[in-house]
Amino acid sequence: MSVLVDTSIWIEYFRNGKNSEKLDFFIDENLIVINDLILAELVPSLKVQNQRKIIDLLNNINKLDLSINWDQIMEFQFQCLKNGLNGIGIPDLIIAQNAKQNHCNIYTLDSHFKLMKDILKLQLAE
Repeated sequence: MSVLVDTSIWIEYFRNGKNSEKLDFFIDENLIVINDLILAELVPSLKVQNQRKIIDLLNNINKLDLSINWDQIMEFQFQCLKNGLNGIGIPDLIIAQNAKQNHCNIYTLDSHFKLMKDILKLQLAE
């Protein structure tokens, strides 16, 4: 089982060490993966903070290829809207699709994923 670690977890981890025990476990067990979308959300602010070592560590995590199926993204959005979930952003839908394509669990603090879990049949690391 691989675990796609969402931006929200990394931000809290770097900011104040929250959720560090579970993330440290996933790291120690070599279960974590990342993708370019998550890196694009993290790296710019890390560059501003001159956190080169952290950027290098993030870039060394096993990376999932992003193969975006736009028809599926639109279907995911349709399913969310049909079930009353408004305001789910395209980046979250892309992360959900990427995790499903690669049979990964998602480790996140973002409530959107918990709301989408049953609708899109996501596997969350809880």
